[in-house]
Amino acid sequence: MIRQIVAFVENKKGIVRQAATVLREEGVRVCGLSTVDSPEFGIVRMIVDEPDKALSGLVKAGFVVKECEVIAVQMGASDDMEPLLRVIEEGNVNINYFYSSFGDDGQTPVLILNAADMEETEALLVGHGFMCLSSRM
Repeated sequence: MIRQIVAFVENKKGIVRQAATVLREEGVRVCGLSTVDSPEFGIVRMIVDEPDKALSGLVKAGFVVKECEVIAVQMGASDDMEPLLRVIEEGNVNINYFYSSFGDDGQTPVLILNAADMEETEALLVGHGFMCLSSRM
């Protein structure tokens, strides 16, 4: 599993850029990003190369943030999610959310997911031959 930073932000123009500016000033590289919004607020989920620096910088800048673990599954040369989703379905795993990203090489697809039982889900995937990353991408 890897660490994910989650920022709860006001849904207003420029707020994601402000967070990106903080991360750049802290020397943090964003490796994966997902945003979800509603009329009042947004959720920005990030995989970064230095989670501690990201947390510290964002909190210092006034953002409400938390950290959680997610599973990062390297998809290999193929970006076909169907085999992975079949294993998850057959394993009766409840996925809370997922989004795609890329590995360090900028080309290898990586699926970031959060499930009801993270350890069981990771063990299921590894048992079926999927490579789960254990550190920053």
